[in-house]
Amino acid sequence: MWLRRLFFRWLFPAAVVLPLWLLVGWGVFQAGGLAFLWVLFIAAPSVLVGQTVLALLVRARGSVRADRAVSWWDVLAFSVWHALIIATGFFPSWFALALVLAILAAVGVFWVSITQLWRETRGSVMLLRTVDGTGYIPPTHPSSTPRADPAVVVLEERPHRS
Repeated sequence: MWLRRLFFRWLFPAAVVLPLWLLVGWGVFQAGGLAFLWVLFIAAPSVLVGQTVLALLVRARGSVRADRAVSWWDVLAFSVWHALIIATGFFPSWFALALVLAILAAVGVFWVSITQLWRETRGSVMLLRTVDGTGYIPPTHPSSTPRADPAVVVLEERPHRS
């Protein structure tokens, strides 16, 4: 559980740290001028926006908000994607392969996040249609036995009769 909670806290800082790593990796490993333009205008903004959107998708799930921990599928997907981003930042001789794998991993993380969000929210709202095709959400039915809280006192004001 501690690992899942750690990933929960890491999601938004990763949106800043990973693009910075790409810039630092460019400088440290002397990738060249064309790579700098790629990092500055394509890679860093893509990772920043992608990580932010994916973090919001993960945190949109009720189970994640309740437990303050991501699922094991999230841990696996984000671990692979972040490892590939870090590998790309080393600008190795197999840079193109690392880049393509990182992009595919980002699509995979998106798919895992959307699938989990869909499973959790599916069936929570029922939309019905009338004969003419108008959609509506049916009202909820109150329970048959009212739940009275003994600590709550309700006073009703009645008009004064003269």
